[in-house]
Amino acid sequence: MPRADDNGRGASWTAEHGLAMFREPATALIRALDDVFAGWGAEAGAERMSFPPLLRADDLRTLDYFANFPHLGAPVSRIRPDRLERHTTAATDGPVAADDLVDAHHLLPSAACYGAFLHLADTATDAPVLITTVAQCFRHEDHYDGLRRLWGFTMREIICVGSAEHARDHLERHHKRLALFTAALGLDLARRPATDPFFQQDGARGIMQRLAPVKEEYAHTDGTAVASMNQHRNFFGERCAIGYAGKPAYTSCVAFGLERWVHTLDEHFEGDLRAAAEAVLRAGDAGDAG
Repeated sequence: MPRADDNGRGASWTAEHGLAMFREPATALIRALDDVFAGWGAEAGAERMSFPPLLRADDLRTLDYFANFPHLGAPVSRIRPDRLERHTTAATDGPVAADDLVDAHHLLPSAACYGAFLHLADTATDAPVLITTVAQCFRHEDHYDGLRRLWGFTMREIICVGSAEHARDHLERHHKRLALFTAALGLDLARRPATDPFFQQDGARGIMQRLAPVKEEYAHTDGTAVASMNQHRNFFGERCAIGYAGKPAYTSCVAFGLERWVHTLDEHFEGDLRAAAEAVLRAGDAGDAG
């Protein structure tokens, strides 16, 4: 449940219908978390980048998005020109009817990394590329649950493009970094395989995923996954024509769901989100993951 802040100004956060609102000190906690995670990327040499807030449906189709995640998609449209008058001259309640909308050529992102891989499409490098980015992401779900499961949420990612070894080492480095961070916070997160597919399940990559999982996540004691480590192999290198040393690049990414961290730390610090933010900043400096 939302916690009341210590100034008696109401809930620090609320979530309804999959959409969240934050006040101080929850906003400060989100900022502290993002500063820490973005800082990890910068320390590793990642370039801080921002990408467009919409993704072309045609681009997502090349990434098997609609084969794997059609239920998550949030298409973006507009009112048809020939239907504008009915909306400007008559008061209507309820949703804008589907018949009043033009076909959707764009979608809201469901992960921050898609923009990065599409940006790198048709490029080649002989040196590994590291990028960190944050995005407002959107996923239609069959239900929503406070900050644990939202329609709209914030995702910070640290992305690696290079060889298979670079992609693997990127994840191992952040496994260690995250372990130091959570230990400093006193959090007990379970490292476990995740089931979200990057690949079509009846293809060669889908079979390989079941033999060697491509995604691991870190979950709070109530099951809330707050971070994931994602190994894409050379999937995006092939689909986006991203080259490394003359071959399709391997990629991996580390992702943090900031609202889920707020949920977890709200529970862990018994509603004292100011103390949580201070602890996050201290823990962000804990140790060297090497």
